[in-house]
Formats: sequence, C-alpha cells, structure tokens
Amino acid sequence: MKFTPPLQKATLLRRYKRFLADVESPEGEVFTIHCPNTGSMKNCWIVGGPCWYSDSGNHKRKYRHTLEITATPEGALAGVNTGRANALVEEAVLAGTIRELQGYESLRREVRYGEEKSRIDFLLSGRAGVCYVEVKNVTLAKGRRGFFPDAVSVRGAKHLRELQKLAERGVRTVLFYCVQHSGIESVEAAREIDPGYAEALDSAVSTGVEVLAYKARLSAGEITLAERLPLT
Repeated sequence: MKFTPPLQKATLLRRYKRFLADVESPEGEVFTIHCPNTGSMKNCWIVGGPCWYSDSGNHKRKYRHTLEITATPEGALAGVNTGRANALVEEAVLAGTIRELQGYESLRREVRYGEEKSRIDFLLSGRAGVCYVEVKNVTLAKGRRGFFPDAVSVRGAKHLRELQKLAERGVRTVLFYCVQHSGIESVEAAREIDPGYAEALDSAVSTGVEVLAYKARLSAGEITLAERLPLT
C-alpha cells in the first residue's frame, strides 16, 4: 500500500475521545486529526513522540487528516489505522505474498454469514473450495512478543465462535493477524487482558480454525505485508 503523497510527520501530543488526536507540525502548528482505532493503543505511542498522518485533501471533512503510524516507547513503528489492515491483507493475497491463501479465483469482501449475523472480512472461493478469512490488526507488544486483543474484545470472541462453527462442518476458516508493528517477532493471545477471547481462540483452534500472522514493513511512503511470524 503506497501513500501518494507520502505521510507527513508530526509530534503526537495526546489522544482522546477514542477517535481524536492532537498533533504539532514541524512548523509549530497544533491541530486535531482523526484517530481510526477503537482499541486502547496500549504501548503504541508516547506523549511528544513522532507520528505520521495522511491528508485526505477534503476540506469538507471536519478532520481531514488521519493518524496512520506512531512511534512506540521502545522506538518501533506501529500502524494504528485499523482500517488499513483489510486492504493490506487483500493486497498481499492478490500479490501472492500469503502463500497459504493462494489457489482461489474469487475474493469477496464483507460477506454475511453465521448464526450471530456476522460479516466475514474475506470469502475466498474457487476450484480449491472456499475459505473464510477474519482479519485482526495487532499492535500491542511486550518486548518482541505481540498480543491480541489490546482491550477486552467481545466482537473478537464472537468472530471466533462463528469461525469455529464453520470449521466443525469441515469448511476452511482462517484467523489472520495483520501485525503492523516493526518490533513484534511472534504473536499470541492476550490472556491477561481478555481471558474470554483466549479461551475462544483455544477452542476454535482445537476444532480446525487456522491461525496465520504476517508482519508489515512500515514507512512514510508505504506499508506492506512481508513475512510470516510464528504463533506462541
């Protein structure tokens, strides 16, 4: 995913009301931008640290700028725009980067399914059969270990239940962790933060739900999925 023009750099002053952040430009201008992240963004940013934002160019938007990348306390980069995760995965699937999801001729987005009225992020289909893919963005790190979720996720547990029901019927299902954090080298469930999610994940995996994790390379000019990470 290329950014044209490249992301602009600023200093992150604060994040508040979940979806807002105040930043200061290199010229000293302070302004408010949109923060498209419903999670806690735990360990993803520091007051006075660098960040990068995109500019929609739409002057009719109340907040035309969007927070995209932050610097973590350890000096890593984190992609905090959760709305980018699906696009990154789709791009990587179509480019052949994700070898485990090749062999399908059709890719559909946001398809309704399940008993709990969910929408699957991607439904792949073709001569190889069908594959349901649910994408989650990972930015929480402790050292080199990545964790999901970064806050209690009732929705995340619901998606796991839906995937499990499909897997029990012999349908291929994949939980895909899109790791937008340059310092993470492995991924696991955040059991201390959300034991319910961790339990749902264990149950889903035991019935055949596959779990994949791929790490992104992040820069002001481009974010792209590049390498598979181990699960622990």
